Amino acid sequence: MDEIRMGLELRTLNNLVRRYFEFSSNKKEIEAITGNNGWIIGYLARNTDAGRDVYQKDIEEHFNITRSTVSNVLSLMEQKGLIQRLAVKHDARLKKIVLTKKAKKIQDLMREDIDRMERILTQGFTDDELKMLYMLLQRMKENISNK
Repeated sequence: MDEIRMGLELRTLNNLVRRYFEFSSNKKEIEAITGNNGWIIGYLARNTDAGRDVYQKDIEEHFNITRSTVSNVLSLMEQKGLIQRLAVKHDARLKKIVLTKKAKKIQDLMREDIDRMERILTQGFTDDELKMLYMLLQRMKENISNK
């Protein structure tokens, strides 16, 4: 049996997921959105629904990307009319990041595609297998983050 290459398998799976979204049913309506924009919109929507404010630092930490990258991405998202950065009363330096109506509409369309992809991706797995897979993926992320 050939050696198992986890990095290659993860890369291949990532490519397949990206390709799935390239041909998604809502592609036309959301084609102006890059992959990173989509993930950030989803993150903002989930946190907003949970009643949590989101700041740039939260996005940096959640996606494990640098301050400068997040700053550039958020600036472009603001130019596209997807987010607004709002001042908060308790700290003039902080800007709360909120979705615009345009982004909320896009989020609804993306949610349909994401839910469909998740069902396809996990079909045939038991709940225990999914929990184990999630745990193993978390461990891999921790392993690579500590290097």
